[in-house]
Amino acid sequence: MAGAESLGRARGSAWTWRPVARDALLARAFHSCTELQGRFYLVGGLLEGGARVPSSDTVMFDPTRGQAVRLPVRDSPLRSHHDAAPVGGRWLCVVGGWDGSRRLATVAALDTERGLWEVWTANPGNCPPAGLSSHTCTRLSDRELRVSGREGGTRTQRRYGSIYTLKLDPSTRTYCYEEEGYHTVSRSGHCAALLPTAGPHPGHQLLLFGGCNSVEPEVAGQWSHGKIKEEPPLAPRLMEQLARLVSSGQGLQQGPQSLRHHSCSVVGPFAVLFGGETLTRARDTICNDLYIYDTRKSPPLWLHFPCTDRTLKRVGHRTCLWNDQLYLVGGFGEDGKTASPQVCILELFV
Repeated sequence: MAGAESLGRARGSAWTWRPVARDALLARAFHSCTELQGRFYLVGGLLEGGARVPSSDTVMFDPTRGQAVRLPVRDSPLRSHHDAAPVGGRWLCVVGGWDGSRRLATVAALDTERGLWEVWTANPGNCPPAGLSSHTCTRLSDRELRVSGREGGTRTQRRYGSIYTLKLDPSTRTYCYEEEGYHTVSRSGHCAALLPTAGPHPGHQLLLFGGCNSVEPEVAGQWSHGKIKEEPPLAPRLMEQLARLVSSGQGLQQGPQSLRHHSCSVVGPFAVLFGGETLTRARDTICNDLYIYDTRKSPPLWLHFPCTDRTLKRVGHRTCLWNDQLYLVGGFGEDGKTASPQVCILELFV
């Protein structure tokens, strides 16, 4: 751990990922990693590069103890390139993804109190996507998610991305997709961030980053003040550190170009993006750069913080915010094949 810290400082970097745990159970990519009641739940993913059939593992990581365990639950779904969201402080809802043979739009839910996987059923009037993978699923409230991304396979996909509101009812174990009346650029492997908007009319925007050749984020939803009741995790220390990093003058004022399968976490008014795969190069495509999108002023500002440490390259990884720390979990490394068994936290030297 000391080596990672000194490496970041020695090379003049303002940041690094510091390892805090290591377990072979965590070595996977294109999985989901969701914080629920102070635990990280990892579902599925690919265990090695080139694998066609995803894992059906459900792994719980305790960040306090630094320990990971495979949960002995039946009917854990085969999934990769899916997304997941906590519901009701009890359920982990897995939405869509690849099951080894097709792209799905179904909802499976882990009841963390009973330790059981449940297959929820669609309501009458459900208008589901054709099939989802490498999409995003963002909580708008405890029973409403916003799903965005390209539908179908490479032969059937549309030239635009559809946006759906996914309504969930834990009491009846049911769900219902409703397609919104507007579209986005066709994206896959992007990320989404629900961020506050600055200016005379505050509110929230759901922004999509990457997954196509566009540099600028795209709006996938906009709400006036008071409409979004979702309370993001509090991270006052990390938010202050990010503000100091942004104002340090060490970052380049440029956003990510043609990036996919990166991670994104919201920390107050900041979206923190890391790693991913660039579509602009034929070789050395996996990245290790940190980007910060600062919404405190209008227009928002991009800051790019490059990295020279090739061991930090990641694709198909996840970041989770918990207890005022940003955690990095899993992902393939520089070769695009070997999954990282490490859990790291973002360390800023400002």
